[in-house]
Amino acid sequence: MAGHNESEQKSSDAVNDLQTFRAENLQSNMKVIYYSRTFLSIIGGVIAGILGFTGLTGFVFYFLVMAITSVALIAKAKFSIHTYFDSWNRVVFDGFLGGLMWQN
Repeated sequence: MAGHNESEQKSSDAVNDLQTFRAENLQSNMKVIYYSRTFLSIIGGVIAGILGFTGLTGFVFYFLVMAITSVALIAKAKFSIHTYFDSWNRVVFDGFLGGLMWQN
């Protein structure tokens, strides 16, 4: 009988360890990422304009600003991404290319 209770406890612990997310909370967290990236894209563009970064230099500066933003967001989540988001990709890459302005 002890083996049976032991297996029930293990399966019960496995169910409790499964991470669940509320859709509203996940959506709210994604909005924070989107707004943070948008704001920092604007600030980065202003700084790049003041410093005269154009072409490849401006492009590299933008990616540097977005990388710093990703690290800051991860630090804000206290490096426990899976508590607030369903994957690392959401924090690191979502909205990364959204702040670029394409000209023809």
